[in-house]
Amino acid sequence: MSSATDNHIHENNHHNGSCIPKKPKLSSSLITASEIETEFGHHDTSVARINNGSFGCCPASIIAAQHRWQLRYLRQPDHFYFNDLKTGILQSRTLIKDLVNADHVDEISIVDNATTAAAIVLQHTAWNFREGRFQKGDVVLMLHYAYGAVKKSMEAYVTRAGGNVVEVPLPFPVNSNDEIVSEFRKALERGKSNGNRVRLAVIDHVTSMPCVVIPVKELIQICREEGVDQVFVDAAHSIGCTDVDMKEIGADFYTSNLHKWFFCPPSIAFLYTRRNSKGSVSDLHHPVVSHEYGNGLAVESAWIGTRDYSAQLVVPAAMEFVNRFEGGIEGIKKRNHEAVVEMGEMLAKAWGTRLGSPAHMCASMVMVGLPVCLGIGSDSDALELRTHLRDAFGVEVPLYYRPPREGEVGVITGYARISHQVYNKVDDYYKFRDAVNQLVQIGFTCADLSG
Repeated sequence: MSSATDNHIHENNHHNGSCIPKKPKLSSSLITASEIETEFGHHDTSVARINNGSFGCCPASIIAAQHRWQLRYLRQPDHFYFNDLKTGILQSRTLIKDLVNADHVDEISIVDNATTAAAIVLQHTAWNFREGRFQKGDVVLMLHYAYGAVKKSMEAYVTRAGGNVVEVPLPFPVNSNDEIVSEFRKALERGKSNGNRVRLAVIDHVTSMPCVVIPVKELIQICREEGVDQVFVDAAHSIGCTDVDMKEIGADFYTSNLHKWFFCPPSIAFLYTRRNSKGSVSDLHHPVVSHEYGNGLAVESAWIGTRDYSAQLVVPAAMEFVNRFEGGIEGIKKRNHEAVVEMGEMLAKAWGTRLGSPAHMCASMVMVGLPVCLGIGSDSDALELRTHLRDAFGVEVPLYYRPPREGEVGVITGYARISHQVYNKVDDYYKFRDAVNQLVQIGFTCADLSG
């Protein structure tokens, strides 16, 4: 790592992070197409990688920055721990604080991923049940399309502690935010029946599968009006994908990965915990207890034993990378959104299908209906077809099975979730289009893959 970067870390070692500008200066020299190809030259060029949403991507310059941090640790671990680690993580937290418009750096903790953040929040909820602050049968609300690991965390923490989990059934395909709001209000009423209180609402910002941008600000306002104790926004995809502003959103807890759409290496996420009226944050704790226990979640999370912390230290390098693009991260988000909608519409037209939601309910990912004749009749069909597309055609894209409702005939039951990131090219989507067209032309159905 350069001495200039070292100096920058130490100069910004202030508790309130005030010396870091809220809007980092954009690079005077914008990145070129050939430089983008170089940054992602480690990608497998034989694969149309239109699945950035699952694992994200990390450019070569940030991988190099990570490697410098790793060598810095290995060179002299004690010096790294006592002199570099806390300072470096504080700088990353401060940059994230400004990026998401939080009030104070103490509201920002860095954890491995959004799944870890969900465990932290739901563990805290379980303690409230076990210690009698919540009554057995009180409710935690979540969307039906919540991420699978979050649903399992509900089982592991909330249900076992005596809480009642109520799911919000969301329509798909979805045509408007009003449909989501209506179902949310109905689920709240169910949760409040029999005199129970809704203690926590877990709301996705961008659902994973199927992917839809959820009107979080409106749902949180409804929660406030209806007396929901706290709101946790699981926004695994949000940073670098859609608009994120802690003051506008108004959640009590909010998490997002930085390795999905903000170019960091795996794995890093932040967990925002809003300060209360007394100026303190909630009594959350990291599931891994270290000697930092009791010093606040941010400090606890910054040291959970000997491990590789380098992914949490390269946020400044990621910020530098996004600012090489016109408009910085805002410009990247806008162009990714426009491109993925255009590619989604192209595919839907080619296959005679439809998108899973209007363009304004998409971010950098879009659900595209697959031809009905492919015969996607189960989750296993979708998974097997995804594997076939990868192995036979070099196309990497997640597929979703949408069961037909009662009385529906000939409806689209298979959807592809396509992503667009800066490394993607039109040919990636043409390759997908042509692969599906070829399968249709030869009369392929998912039944051909069984057995």
